[in-house]
Amino acid sequence: MVIELLKSKIHRVHVTEANLNYIGSITIDEDLMDAANLLEYEKVAVVNNNNGERFETYVIKGRRGSGVICANGAAARKVQVGDILIITAYAHMDIEEARNFQPAIVHPDSLTNLLP
Repeated sequence: MVIELLKSKIHRVHVTEANLNYIGSITIDEDLMDAANLLEYEKVAVVNNNNGERFETYVIKGRRGSGVICANGAAARKVQVGDILIITAYAHMDIEEARNFQPAIVHPDSLTNLLP
């Protein structure tokens, strides 16, 4: 049997930009991507704590050390600069692997060098 588990989580990160005139995706500072074990083009689920909006998209690299979190394309309509997001990614694994798996969970507020 294969189950789906939380693989990566960026918990309570602030939106720094929203770019409606982009094809799509969410831009994330490469330092945050590394800390959360996220890859460029990886599918993520995004929850906006401020308005309850939820959407799925994919990650693109933002400039390392910039603190950028930018919703692009249609997702830009679901956020405002300053909103707080939770960004998650999931992985499929068998139950035995899942029993020992630990997700990468990042709390950006505690990583001052990763904030703008």
